[in-house]
This record gives sequence, structure tokens and C-alpha cells, in this order.
Amino acid sequence: MDEAFQTSAQWYDGHTAIRHEGEAVWDGGDLLVLQGSSGSMEVPFADLEYGEERAGELIYTRTSNRDFRLVLPTGLPSGLASKLPAKQVYGAWVDKLGIGKATAIFAAVSIAAVALFMTAPEWLGPRVPQSWERNLGDALVGDMGNRLCHTKEGDAALAKLLKAVDPEQQKVRAGVANIGMVNAVALPGGQVLLFDGLVQDAESPEELAGVLGHEVGHVRERHVMTALLRQFGLSILLSGANSSMGETVFGLASMGYSRDAEREADEYARDRMAESNVSPLGAARFFERIGGDAEGEQNAVIGWVSSHPDPRERAQAYRAAAKGKSFTPVLTDEEFAALKSMCEEDPDVEEFDFF
Repeated sequence: MDEAFQTSAQWYDGHTAIRHEGEAVWDGGDLLVLQGSSGSMEVPFADLEYGEERAGELIYTRTSNRDFRLVLPTGLPSGLASKLPAKQVYGAWVDKLGIGKATAIFAAVSIAAVALFMTAPEWLGPRVPQSWERNLGDALVGDMGNRLCHTKEGDAALAKLLKAVDPEQQKVRAGVANIGMVNAVALPGGQVLLFDGLVQDAESPEELAGVLGHEVGHVRERHVMTALLRQFGLSILLSGANSSMGETVFGLASMGYSRDAEREADEYARDRMAESNVSPLGAARFFERIGGDAEGEQNAVIGWVSSHPDPRERAQAYRAAAKGKSFTPVLTDEEFAALKSMCEEDPDVEEFDFF
């Protein structure tokens, strides 16, 4: 620049208590030169911070020396004023952008954050490492203690039923829990539990095959973590299963899947049953029975149907899958009886207490 800007100034160098008086000179560069009878010093503009305004004076400090003070008069030349740090009303980046632009950016970020939170289960669930999912499922089953029913004949019948609806080499693990609810649940890590209340309510092994196949479908399609994240939030990943087993089991039993997930699980069950020549009519009758009258609907409030779509519509889909086909029994009468009597005949099993 051809001409320097200068103005009267007072300053404290931050090392002594001496007040220096003189001029602040700016030649257009990045330094402000303070000149007085006691000496001179150079201060980078980038090192200055706005302090306050009082009695017609502007006070500045230095980032590198908090004891430094620079006092300049108000009404500075525009060029010099533009180099000095301005007063921050809302914060540095807000003041720089302006309140209007900052508000618009904040609103956009807020909307994006809400959208990310709302959709997180859908994209995060299928991407959770299977090792994490397995550990979480093992923890849940471990929390159930000795509440899973076992007999030699019952375990064999359950394994045969599972093979019919889950023919893959690496089988889903299945068990019967000593819980009186008419319910079943898919756990993370490839595990499915049939509640004894559901087993007792079933009138044929084909009914159990339909329910078991549906829950296996949720496992195979990796719906479980998505539903868990929707039900419990990210805490399910950060801290594992809820410390209250009753709350966890109730939460798992009542957690809702999306319509697409329910449809995929039903389709999986029907496809596997067709491959194994298992009649879908038993599943159709089961859905008709629990959803076909007022008493059934009332009982279903705490049962398997409460967290699933209209059972009558699903019954129609299973009946349609049976048209023009013949089937063989999935279990013998003796095997079905062994499955029903598992919890009663297991001498070591404990009853599940929710309270």
C-alpha cells in the first residue's frame, strides 16, 4: 500500500505493568505495529481477539498472551477496522456467516440428523457384524438360565421340525422356553425360541412348522438386529441386553418388524415348507384360530399375533400355497407328543417368572 493507516493506541505488553502510549500503524500486511516513546512491537492480526468496548474505546487481547491489552479508539479507518477481529454476538462461525445463513444450515443439519436417527435401524441392522449379533444372542439365552426345556425325544422332534423349515447346512438354533405365552421369538445370532404356551396351543406339528419357519425367516433375512435397534436403540449394541431379563424377553416378543420384513419371513417359511413337502394348511388354521374371533383377538394381545400383521390375511396366503398339492406329515404323532411334553417332563427346568 502507498499510505499506511495509523491511529492512537495504548497497550500493556503482558510482561510488565507499564502502560505504553503511542500509535498503531498498519501498512496493509498481516501485522499491526505499535510504536511509542518506550519502544515498539509487532502484533499479528491473527493473534488478536476482541475483548470489549467501553467509554468509546475498543479493547483487544492476544491468544498467545492473555495479559496483553490493546486499547484503540472507536471510529477506526475502515481498512484497519476490517483487519481487526470483530465482536462475536452468536459465535465465531455464526457471526462470520450471518444469523440467517447459520439458521438455515442448522435447520438442514437438524433435519439430516433426525432422518439419520429414524432410518438408522434399517441400514445399520443388516450391517452389524454377525459376531456381535451372536454374542448378544448367546447372552440372552444365557440369561434364561435353566428355563429352556429339554428331553431326548423332545429335542429330537424339534430338530426334525427345524430341519424341515431350515435346510441350510449351518442351522439356526431352536429351543422351547418354559413360558406360558402363546408366542415365539427370533433372537440375534441365529436363534429361535418357541414359548411352551405356543407349543401347547398348537393342534398339529404343521402349525408349529409355520411359526418356526416364519421366525427362521427373520433370522435368515437378518431382520432381527433391525427390529432390536428400533426397539431398544443403539444401547443394545453399546451395553448389550437389558439387565432385566423379563423386560428383555417381553421387548423381544413384542418388537415389531416392518411389513416388508413380515412378508419376507412368511415367504421364506412357505418356500421352505414347500421344499420339504410340509403342508401350509396347519399354519393357515393356526392363524385363523388366533385371529378369527373376538376371544382369539383378545388373547392375542400378549401373544404371537400381537406383533404381526392380520392373521386372517396370512391364513389366506398359506391356503393359497397348498392348492393342488399333497403333503406328508412333518412329525409322527409320537414326535409331536414328545415336543408338547418337553417342559412337563424335564425335571430340571425352571418356570419363567416375569416379575
